[in-house]
Amino acid sequence: MRVLIFGTFDRLHPGHLFVLAEAGKRGALAIIVARDVTVQRHKNRLPVHTEDERRTAVSRAAPSARVLLGDKDDYLRPVRENVPDLILLGYDQQLPHGVDLEDLPCPVERLPAFHPELYKSSLCPK
Repeated sequence: MRVLIFGTFDRLHPGHLFVLAEAGKRGALAIIVARDVTVQRHKNRLPVHTEDERRTAVSRAAPSARVLLGDKDDYLRPVRENVPDLILLGYDQQLPHGVDLEDLPCPVERLPAFHPELYKSSLCPK
């Protein structure tokens, strides 16, 4: 089974590691790391770590996964290129603006939270 996850993965923390591990249990994992310009556009701020730093950190944390940078303009391009059988979302993750479940070519499941009171990115020290 081909599994796809995507996210910013800034300041990689145990909550992220939980998502990577759970997704990896489901099948051959592809991970799409958000581009800096995409984070700026949606969160109105740049990530703490650059897209290359975040991609490298995710690659180290999930060495058997295929880790790629997202497309700067077309959120669905990585989905079309990776042809997943399953897309997994984090417990609080939202689809990008303008993308609906009906746009996705496969089932989408939401992973459970892993101590969100401790490991939510917005709570981690900058």
